[in-house]
Amino acid sequence: MAFTVAFAGKGGTGKTSLAGLVVKFLVSKRRGPVLAVDADSNACLNEALGIGVHATIGGLREESLQAVRGGGDRPGGMSMEQLFDYQVQQSIIEAEGFDLMVMGRPEGPGCYCAANNIIRKYTDLLSEKYPYVVIDNEAGMEHLSRRTTHKVDLLIIVSDPTVKGVITAERINNLVDELKLDVDRRVLIINRIIGYEGEELKSMAEKAGVTVAGLVPQDEAIFKSDLEGKPVLQLPEESKSVQALYGILTSLNIP
Repeated sequence: MAFTVAFAGKGGTGKTSLAGLVVKFLVSKRRGPVLAVDADSNACLNEALGIGVHATIGGLREESLQAVRGGGDRPGGMSMEQLFDYQVQQSIIEAEGFDLMVMGRPEGPGCYCAANNIIRKYTDLLSEKYPYVVIDNEAGMEHLSRRTTHKVDLLIIVSDPTVKGVITAERINNLVDELKLDVDRRVLIINRIIGYEGEELKSMAEKAGVTVAGLVPQDEAIFKSDLEGKPVLQLPEESKSVQALYGILTSLNIP
């Protein structure tokens, strides 16, 4: 069974960039292959990883529903479930050292419950084939209440250097307990630190019962990469954010 790392936090904290850097860390330490899962309906983990997306779970679900409604042909006499299983397997994007599965945004109206259930099912199934799974969840706490995030070895909650970010992290931490989610460890990383505010925010979080794994500084290299449309996967290992995050991940003793 894979060691699963999942991300949570409010929007704009940089968690997708950190998720991409965790994939980079695992691949660089030759701990892969890694299954990266973009469980955000507003998919952008692929951009952090520098690869294109040819199919999403949400899109495939819509196609399957259209086929059922329209009475379309199913190759080889496959059932709709068999066909969908095949399509999901084909939708996995292969890259050097890692593969990517993307939830995407369903075209139809309504909530994302069905797509979330699908991504959870296939993450569970595929985790038997990979030593590591990295899940980038949508912002906020909805994915926790819908139990998209479960059976997690390490939940990394990401905050920006604001009181609001730390309060959100505290709420996420408490929600894990309230829902009795199967999360082995959870830690907070405070991202984009500019000065000495990190220590004060760290103290605030720890007083609220949130374990702080470390601080990641504001990094012009990430800003420049984003401006030039380059993936964080290409950041040099000597950049400030990469060094800080690698140090944190090493201290967490990921097997």
